[in-house]
Amino acid sequence: MLLLVAGLVAIGSGQARGERAQHGNLILSLDGGLSPLQLPRDHSAPVSLQLSGGLQTTDGSPVPRVTRVELGLPGKGLLDVRGLPICRPRELRDATPAGALRVCGDALVGHGEIDAEIRLPNQNPFRIDGRLRAFNGRIDGRKAVILHAFSPDPPSAIVLPFVLRLHPGRFKTRLIADLPASLGPWPHFTNFEIHLFRRYRYHGRTKSYISASCPIPKRQSAGFFSLAQASFLLEDGRRIGTGIARSCRAR
Repeated sequence: MLLLVAGLVAIGSGQARGERAQHGNLILSLDGGLSPLQLPRDHSAPVSLQLSGGLQTTDGSPVPRVTRVELGLPGKGLLDVRGLPICRPRELRDATPAGALRVCGDALVGHGEIDAEIRLPNQNPFRIDGRLRAFNGRIDGRKAVILHAFSPDPPSAIVLPFVLRLHPGRFKTRLIADLPASLGPWPHFTNFEIHLFRRYRYHGRTKSYISASCPIPKRQSAGFFSLAQASFLLEDGRRIGTGIARSCRAR
């Protein structure tokens, strides 16, 4: 999915390291970062968010079907969509990348890639690499990120809404996507990457789709904060999740 290996942010002088969680033979990885790293301490400023991750098995067996994905962002992270055009999932059905941009380009908020394993009855499974675009949307009155993935060979498309919900705890902003059986074979995805960023004008002011702060004590000029959390619910009932923390510098 909701997600962007290219452009991962470094911590200090080193490369940002991802986290891994294991449940039985299944391994979930998650990596990512914010740019810029220097942010206000007590209010939010425009940023871009990069996330990447994937599922794999330790024994080479097929990756099980995923039925729900949850991406958590910290309470200091903000998604501001006031004045941003809305894309409706039905506008993206069966659309090519060019078609998706033609009908929803004004609502574009990110891009990325997804790898999936396609399984069809009476056929050997095959892999597919798909381009991913993220659009601002609404589902039943709630803020949403609408993902459109497309692969040209063989021609395959999917539209997946991530609905924004607020929860108590460290990761208060949750983007939740349910992957029903009606989506077909795509939910056996293995890797994703996504980059969320959008600047736009509204009532004469420049606004940012995503903003963040560096919430560290005043006596410190740099520190770590919880950046993101990913949780996957599998068809067999298992749940696997992990989170990542990143550094920031206060200004």
